[in-house]
Amino acid sequence: MASSITLYSWQRDAIARLHSGAVLYGEVGSGKTLTALVYYKKHYGQLPLYVITTAKKRDSGDWVDEAKTAGITELTVDSWNNIKEYRNVYNAFFIFDEQRVVGYGTWSKNFIRLAQMNRWVMLTGTPGDTWTDYMAIFIANGFYRNKTDFENQHVEYDRFAKFPKIKAFHNQSKLQAERKRVLVGMPMKRKTEREKIDIVTGYDKNLYLWATKNRRNPFNDNKPIKTPGEYTQMCRKLVGNSKSRIEEVKKLLNFKERSIVFYNYDYEREALLKVCEQLGVNYAQWNGHVHEEIPDADSWVYIVQYTAGAEGWNCITTDTIIFYSPNYSYKLMEQAEGRIDRLNTSYKHLYYYFFQSESPIDRAVFKAIAKKKRFNASAWAKEVMTFAGAGLSSSLGEEDLFSSSYSLGS
Repeated sequence: MASSITLYSWQRDAIARLHSGAVLYGEVGSGKTLTALVYYKKHYGQLPLYVITTAKKRDSGDWVDEAKTAGITELTVDSWNNIKEYRNVYNAFFIFDEQRVVGYGTWSKNFIRLAQMNRWVMLTGTPGDTWTDYMAIFIANGFYRNKTDFENQHVEYDRFAKFPKIKAFHNQSKLQAERKRVLVGMPMKRKTEREKIDIVTGYDKNLYLWATKNRRNPFNDNKPIKTPGEYTQMCRKLVGNSKSRIEEVKKLLNFKERSIVFYNYDYEREALLKVCEQLGVNYAQWNGHVHEEIPDADSWVYIVQYTAGAEGWNCITTDTIIFYSPNYSYKLMEQAEGRIDRLNTSYKHLYYYFFQSESPIDRAVFKAIAKKKRFNASAWAKEVMTFAGAGLSSSLGEEDLFSSSYSLGS
């Protein structure tokens, strides 16, 4: 029964402050799932329960297992991809797991419709960076009639931009008050300690310099680079496909008994699979095409693509995560770190290995991550390509170029 559940102090405090329309904000692994379920059981147990979560977390059965712990046996769990299927449900209780309503797309519109016809809470480990990240939540709470109403009151667009670009937000005191009304923080006391280790890898500096200075792609028969996107991808491959990085990950995997490895691109996955085969270790992978569970063995390597598997699952049978390459999103990397930092882990010390070179592209990405920002690859590439084309120093590639985001204040 829910009454016999032992909750941490921060979970009990959050339940006391939660309300329909709230966003429960807690670090990855803080116990948001059980907290939301106990809140539902206590205040809305008479209503049907629906959980909208990630496909991986739906398929793993985590929500069903946690619900049983809370004394809940009847619930519907589905993924954000299928949220439209529930658009006509009313007089029920929804738990929206993992913030997926940034902007004003299909998911956001269906979320707003459901929120206005039902009781609900949302769970997130990474609250919004800009005010537009909160727009759908504010509309769902009735603070604004629609997107137009929100923009008329707060958004100023850049009239000279070639595409819609926000120049400034106005009346932010109102936005801050509204955010305070919906956010319910759940600060936790961790028993784990995270140790972050940088693994410096080499790269072919001469080839990198030649390719960036001449703007020619060695992976495409040295043809001229046409777009900023191609330029950035080329830089990343020159660094991530280096023999040095492959040798360093081989050493680490040979040393560690069980490791989770996060990567970005297919060529990185192919390199990691080859290393595992050379070492003769058990391995499994999770990406957009292959969905395998962690091996049931004494030693293993779990190879995970960021976008497909940085959130919605957990592992308490290892203390090690290797970031073979950085993701552009600080939020996604933080989510990835949380896969092993759980309340029920038996490990006190957790180890995170970050592979990085001294190349301009790696320096720029890690600077953005250090400042908890998303790296703006397009802006970085345009700036570097402009200066390279003018024959100026390519060291500008090491500058901080981040996505255009605006501080939300304290």
